[in-house]
Amino acid sequence: MKVSRPAALLVGAGLFAAGLATGAGINDALDPVRVAPHIYEVAFENERVRVLDVTVRNGEMAPLHTHPDRLVVYLSACAWLETTGDGERRMQSYSPGDVVWEPGMMHGGEPPTVVHDCRQLDIEFAEPAP
Repeated sequence: MKVSRPAALLVGAGLFAAGLATGAGINDALDPVRVAPHIYEVAFENERVRVLDVTVRNGEMAPLHTHPDRLVVYLSACAWLETTGDGERRMQSYSPGDVVWEPGMMHGGEPPTVVHDCRQLDIEFAEPAP
């Protein structure tokens, strides 16, 4: 789901400031920072949220890795081709300031077909405490 740029900044700042996430700290073998430090860098981390500074370039591959639920804030124009599970190729593109909710996932292992280098912030959320 895309959100307008002004709304994106408000949503991102509001969630971050309010601390609606509970527990960050992704410390397993499939942590993107551990497996792909050339792409993922920790910009901020506390017990409730982790913010990754992400730069994806054409041809750079991230090995298989996992992400918890997260907000992705695009800092630059980003575009890449992706192949869906049924083999369909489609273009994904975002503008600076776009914010997208991404549910937790596992992916990687193939070089992306990036049309424009992509710079983004991943704001990771851990599972809520019981």
